[in-house]
Amino acid sequence: MLVIQVFVYLQLLDFLTTMVGFKLGAHEASPFIAKLIHTTSPAMGVAASKLVGLAIGGLCVVTSRVKLLSLANYWYAALVVWNLAMILMINVQHG
Repeated sequence: MLVIQVFVYLQLLDFLTTMVGFKLGAHEASPFIAKLIHTTSPAMGVAASKLVGLAIGGLCVVTSRVKLLSLANYWYAALVVWNLAMILMINVQHG
């Protein structure tokens, strides 16, 4: 199913754009992910949150809630756009 492939791809893009943002000095806005980051490392914390997201996505597939997964794709697409906007803003500020 395409919706599942898009979901996995967006998880990867969110991970990568978050890592680039951290490298440039951005901070995590989610208290849950920030807690994971501070108890492990940025990469491990974000990776753990992606594993949780993938597990929830898998649960949606198993329980035939693919429409919910489709809605989650819109959320993660917006999140990736937000990450990219933050990366661009940081780059512009640091010239």
